[in-house]
Amino acid sequence: MRRGRVDEIELRVAELRHSEAGRGRVRIDEEAMRKLGLTAGDVVEIEGRKKTVAVVWPGYAEDRGTGIIRMDGWTRKNAGVSIGEKVRVRRVEVRTATMVKLAPTSMSLTVDENFVSYVKKRLLDRPLMEGDVVQVPVLGQMIPFTVVTVKPSGPVVIGESTHLIILEKPVEVGRIPKVTYDDIGDLEEAKQKIRELVELPMKYPQ
Repeated sequence: MRRGRVDEIELRVAELRHSEAGRGRVRIDEEAMRKLGLTAGDVVEIEGRKKTVAVVWPGYAEDRGTGIIRMDGWTRKNAGVSIGEKVRVRRVEVRTATMVKLAPTSMSLTVDENFVSYVKKRLLDRPLMEGDVVQVPVLGQMIPFTVVTVKPSGPVVIGESTHLIILEKPVEVGRIPKVTYDDIGDLEEAKQKIRELVELPMKYPQ
């Protein structure tokens, strides 16, 4: 390990800009990236009440030295955290999945070979874990899918060789209690967003 390098760091969760949401990416304070030995495009494991993975990019200029990790709402749900809470972040090696099975989270879908190919193309090189929820744009709207199974187990990315299976109906994967807990926490998240809207212009005037 090089001098000053750490295996894990604790960061505070903040909101990602809306234009970057839904891409499976997070932005991390550059000082924290340096301590973890990360470069843009690496994959990190994020641990809150749950674990998830995401592609890391450098934080915004105003985040430098603040110990912030910015993530969208789906990534926060996958990690089981809300804005303002702390998560543990570490670099992780991912393997290309041999098989990934997805299921819609709520509605039933008609699935054919063309649809599977389309979803796979949208998720290529996307890191994920079993139990994650990922969004895919379909006909102008974002359709959430639950990651039911991945092989091999652990953090993976979807590659050209991955066998992607999409179920037509939602399935139970043991996440309902956790999702319900997060939904309750969203009340606090909404209040935190309001506070940020009020306070950020004062802290960082244009």
